[in-house]
Amino acid sequence: MRQWTVDAFAPQPFRGNPACVAEPFDAWPDATWMQALAAENNQAETAFLLKTADPARFGLRWFTPLLEVPLCGHATLASGHTLFSEIGVAADKITFDTQSGPLTVARVGGGYEMDFPAQPPVRTTTPAGLAEALGAEPSEVWASTYLVALFDDEATVRNLKPDIPALNRISGEATGGRGNIGVAARANDGPYDVVDRFFAPGSGIPEDPATGSLHCILSPLYAQKLGRPVVRFHQAYPGRGGDLECEHRGDRVLLRGQAVTMMESRLRTAP
Repeated sequence: MRQWTVDAFAPQPFRGNPACVAEPFDAWPDATWMQALAAENNQAETAFLLKTADPARFGLRWFTPLLEVPLCGHATLASGHTLFSEIGVAADKITFDTQSGPLTVARVGGGYEMDFPAQPPVRTTTPAGLAEALGAEPSEVWASTYLVALFDDEATVRNLKPDIPALNRISGEATGGRGNIGVAARANDGPYDVVDRFFAPGSGIPEDPATGSLHCILSPLYAQKLGRPVVRFHQAYPGRGGDLECEHRGDRVLLRGQAVTMMESRLRTAP
């Protein structure tokens, strides 16, 4: 069976966030096999697709090297890109049935637009040990599925060198468990409104290069702060960086970005 590696939220190779996408299955493989393949791939996520009677509708599951997750933006974008560009799905929009409900990826201009559930955060107190683990004191802390620490300047976000094992012990009021923490600040200038990063040792990922699910939290938060629905984000993973345009629409967030196929491979093992 074939597998593709795709750089998601990237306009060119070696940027954004790599995800592996396996060729669609007729029936779900055993979860233990999917987890083993995700660990072997050792990317932030490996996406698994299930065929349905509708050629533009697929089941979708995501596995990190450590566990199955309920929502992943970049591997959804990579899956849509693979189905459109590599497998040749002719539709303009693909629907994925997931643990987080139906998600869509549509062709828009030279990229893609995804329709995801919004996850607005609530203001919370700073959990004990968070500032020490990050190496800087946040000005605000918010909680949704992940914790989000806000800072007053972009340079602080870009220069953070957190204690990853210490972050893995922190959950606060995040509903998604410990060790998944976003950081963000208003951008100084340039084409972005907000610069952010995401540390996810709780999901087996010390730092994620470009994270769609984080922006389901940041989009409604910064739409409110900036007073407009469309916000441009740059996820400042050192050496790569991912670019997202997000539009908050009530209980949904539209995530826009590009993707590039980096590799096509053939697996010599089967479920």
